[in-house]
Amino acid sequence: MARKKRTTSVPTTRPVSSKATGNASSVKVRPLTSDDWPIVERLFGPKGACGGCWCMLWRVPRGGQLWQERKGEQNRRDFKRLMTSGKVFGVLAFAVDEAVGWCCVGPKGDFPRLLNSRVLKTDSAPQTWSITCFYIPSHWRNCGVATAMLNEATTVAKANGAAAVEGYPARPYSEKQMPGAFAWTGVPRLFEKTEFINVSLPGASRDIYRKTLRGGRPRKSTVKI
Repeated sequence: MARKKRTTSVPTTRPVSSKATGNASSVKVRPLTSDDWPIVERLFGPKGACGGCWCMLWRVPRGGQLWQERKGEQNRRDFKRLMTSGKVFGVLAFAVDEAVGWCCVGPKGDFPRLLNSRVLKTDSAPQTWSITCFYIPSHWRNCGVATAMLNEATTVAKANGAAAVEGYPARPYSEKQMPGAFAWTGVPRLFEKTEFINVSLPGASRDIYRKTLRGGRPRKSTVKI
C-alpha cells in the first residue's frame, strides 16, 4: 500500500540559478512512497547516485568483494524491489515537479553494514532509526535542501515509531567546504542546527549524532535483501 504523501515547503536559503530552479521559489519535501521508483531512478541517474550504490551500501553486511560484485545493476534491482514493496523509507525534495534531493531513513536494523561497523557502534535503543545518506545534485547543494530533508526524515521516523534517530556525518578535514562526494552522510553542522546531539565517544574517528523523540511506537525491522 502506498504511503500517504505529506509535503513540507521550505524556502531556499540563498538564490540559485534559474536553470536549477525553473520558476520555483521554494523546495517541497515529502516522504517516499512505493510508487516513486521512476522519480528516484531519474534522480539517481545511470550512476545510481554515486558509483553504482543505489542506496544499498548500508543494506549489505560488508564491503570488499561482496560490494564490488553488487555495484551497479545488482544494487539497482535490489533497491527497486525493496522500494516498490514498501520496505524503504526516505524523503524526496522537489522544485516544482523536478526531484532535487533524496534522504534515506529507516529502522537501524534495516542496515546490517551499519550494525557491523566498529566505528559506528552505539548503545542505541531497539527503536532507534538511522539517517544514512543524502543525495543532492550539485546545482542544488548549499540551498537548504539537506536541512529540509533531515527535518522531514526525522518526522517520518517519529511517525513510524522511532524512539530516537541517529546520523553519522562525515567530519570535515578543514574549514573549507567538504566535496559533496565525501559528505553523503551529511556533515556535523547539519545535524547540530537541527538539534541532534553528538554522542560519540572521546577520541572516536567518526561522529554519531542522535535526537531523542517522544511518542514513538515500536516497529521491528523486517527487511531482507
